[in-house]
Amino acid sequence: MKQLSPAGIAFLLAASGVNVVHAQDTRTVVEPVEPPSCAVLTATAADPAPGKDDTARIQNAIDHCVSGQAVRLTANNEQRSFVSGPLVLRSGVSLLIDAGATLYASTNPKLFDRGTGACGTVDKIGKGCKPFITADRTKGSGIFGAGTIDGQGGHVVDGASESWWQLARRAQKEDARQNVPRLIEVTGSQDFTLHKITLRNSPNFHVTLNNVDGFTAWGMRIDTPATARNTDGIDPISSRNITIAYSHIRTGDDNVAIKAGSNGPTGNISILHNHFYSGHGMSIGSETNGGVRRVLIDDLSMDGTTSGLRIKSDISRGGVVDQVSYRNVCLREVKTPIDISTRYNPRAEGALIPVYTNIAFDGVHSVTPGRIVMQGHDEQHPLQATLRDVSIAGKADRKIEFANLTGEISSKPTADCMNRFTASAPSTRPQLSIEQSKQFAYSEVLKYVGAAGSEAIDPWDPLADPLATGKAFTPDYIVDQSTKADGVKTFNTVQEAVSRAVIDSKDHPAKRLYMLIKPGIYRELVYIPATTAPLTLYGEGKDPASTRITAKLDASNTGNAYAAQYSAQFAAAPAAVQAMYASIKDRPQIGTFGTATVWAQNKGFQARNLTFENAYNKDTGNARAESLPNINNVHHQALALQVDGADKAQFENIRLIGFQDTLYLKSPQTGSTSRSFFNKSYIEGDVDFIFGDSTAYFHQTEIKSLGDRGLSYAAAPDTHVKTRYGFVFDHCRFTHDGSANARAGTFYLLRQWFHSSRCTPYAAVPVDGYACTFGPANSYQAPKGTVARTSLEAVGKMVVLNSRIGPHINRTSPWSDWNKKGTLAYRPVQYNSDDHWNNLISAGIDPVKDLGYTAKPSPPDIFLGEYNNSDE
Repeated sequence: MKQLSPAGIAFLLAASGVNVVHAQDTRTVVEPVEPPSCAVLTATAADPAPGKDDTARIQNAIDHCVSGQAVRLTANNEQRSFVSGPLVLRSGVSLLIDAGATLYASTNPKLFDRGTGACGTVDKIGKGCKPFITADRTKGSGIFGAGTIDGQGGHVVDGASESWWQLARRAQKEDARQNVPRLIEVTGSQDFTLHKITLRNSPNFHVTLNNVDGFTAWGMRIDTPATARNTDGIDPISSRNITIAYSHIRTGDDNVAIKAGSNGPTGNISILHNHFYSGHGMSIGSETNGGVRRVLIDDLSMDGTTSGLRIKSDISRGGVVDQVSYRNVCLREVKTPIDISTRYNPRAEGALIPVYTNIAFDGVHSVTPGRIVMQGHDEQHPLQATLRDVSIAGKADRKIEFANLTGEISSKPTADCMNRFTASAPSTRPQLSIEQSKQFAYSEVLKYVGAAGSEAIDPWDPLADPLATGKAFTPDYIVDQSTKADGVKTFNTVQEAVSRAVIDSKDHPAKRLYMLIKPGIYRELVYIPATTAPLTLYGEGKDPASTRITAKLDASNTGNAYAAQYSAQFAAAPAAVQAMYASIKDRPQIGTFGTATVWAQNKGFQARNLTFENAYNKDTGNARAESLPNINNVHHQALALQVDGADKAQFENIRLIGFQDTLYLKSPQTGSTSRSFFNKSYIEGDVDFIFGDSTAYFHQTEIKSLGDRGLSYAAAPDTHVKTRYGFVFDHCRFTHDGSANARAGTFYLLRQWFHSSRCTPYAAVPVDGYACTFGPANSYQAPKGTVARTSLEAVGKMVVLNSRIGPHINRTSPWSDWNKKGTLAYRPVQYNSDDHWNNLISAGIDPVKDLGYTAKPSPPDIFLGEYNNSDE
């Protein structure tokens, strides 16, 4: 049967009333139809496992496919991922990726190397890697389907210590070039199509078109973090007859960049009915020396880009940009809504003068203030533009020179744009901008202390402290199990030495006291009250494991059992220490906060080169307790260290050993904060093993998830909504113990502790007549209950920077809800203050009337975020 030509198909569809786009693109463009399959390949793994390589079977299927058909990649209930090295599409042959399936680019740089060994390195040349998918001199090829292509730009490159994106950032700092792969490169081809596909996490540009005649991107998504350098969305270069329609683009560089280099002009471009989010804008340039003409941008919303409508070039690459029309454009939170410059690189040299003529703005509105740049080259080469119905809200900073403008820019938008900003799919891995990341430098985070919302500024630099610089101390006390104790300077137990320090602190409360703990295993509890002078505990063993303080309490222990075991230890202790012991001994069950092996209330407390361990279940594994006969009486909570209201607590090269609730960081009272700093340390556990409401900074520290129980949340902060900072992890490694559970990719970085709640207002519970409303206290008597302000405002904050995240962490959604929807304990994950506000309203709680808030924070306060991390 004779096949219809693309033009014939377009004519028939147009005649049938099918949605047709026809603007500057000289083709008649209709929504593409996916081709039939020549082969169906099924995924063989749930996640992109190390060493997995589907290159040969995918390429073989492409090579044997009939023109006009597609190789189809599909998922099933358990397997959903393909991993491949570079793939080459043949003429007329397409890829079809089903919904639920993901094609991952390999992180092995050798597969992409062009033969020089440069791929995966930084040098002065760049261009050392092949693209992931290449279409060279093809006709009628494309990529279709509702699935995903993931370039793994944030994944550590095999055999290296950096991700593709981190290589790009290093190249920027070193004034060099990164050798990393592009995602899709189409060269010398005709009628290439992208339809409905999602592209994400490209190491470099997502789609480049070089000397292409006929390209359609329709209903597709590009979703990559704003901080991923040089990750342009779609770049038509020296190409013509291009349509990009009904698509959503969020990326780290130009959303679209139309270029024309030495290979010839670019023209007949239609950018229609699209939504742009983070990125550098709707750009033309910077290469324009080939000439760019006949460009239509119509029905575009831009939300959060750095630039908006942008033309950029300079005398090293300038040329004519002519007949560009911007129509029906709405912009919000765009720094420079109109950004037209002929001096893109102010240091550029050359004689290729940029000339911008016949630039038309019609119905362009920014609903938020922003800068205006409209700059021609000189009086002989002015910018020529017309403006009709153009507005930038508020008073704009304007840089207008060498410009012949017809019309004006108003400060009051005349169009209703608010319904134009269609929300993109929310990122489950919210990325901080470079500027936002600076707020989380340790000097900034550790600067604030005190009442939430009105913290005092008290700069603190723990890395300059002798504890961190490795200074040798002269001990005031020595703890040594193998020597005879004198009760003044030499002791056999740590608690006896601490008790002496409490007594000595009465005479010199401000003098720091140093306690050397000789190598050994100290089976005891250690309680350091607030009345102690600043106290430093340190070991002199070859590593922290040489000196271990260990006990074995869990939350289900009775007060009587606790007293029977430890009353003798505290019988002769000072009153402040006995008070800590007494607060636990009379409880029916000691609960989580009675289990700490080391309990520090001491302001300025320090520890170095030591291990604090709660040995509960360490001999059997923590999952065992789940099947015991007395399951209703078993609690896994077992603290190794509790930092209780102790400001400026500092830990250097320590090991914290436990399972659930290993480390608890508590503020002095609700709505205030104290500070802790952990450097070059190690913390392990399985559930909520770093939790609390104070501010804590973790630097160069390993966070290990143990897989014995099959589910792990590394952190569970309950930071107060007005407290500036919760937990910050910088240059850390999130690792696992190698168990099958830990390798499954189902563990999480965090769940936000819905502290003390008894019911949830955020979703229905399958109880007849269920209701949970705002009230003075947390209570629940089926079917009704109340939730208190303290629980609603315990939002939990955590940011991870410059860190390596192991494959045990769920890569798509590393931030989890608090328990399951439909349970009394449920609360959805909240990424920022907008989520908090909107969730309250959805739950029937008025933030203004009920909680006394004035307005949503603007910009939103960051609760959860990542910056410059890499996935292992």
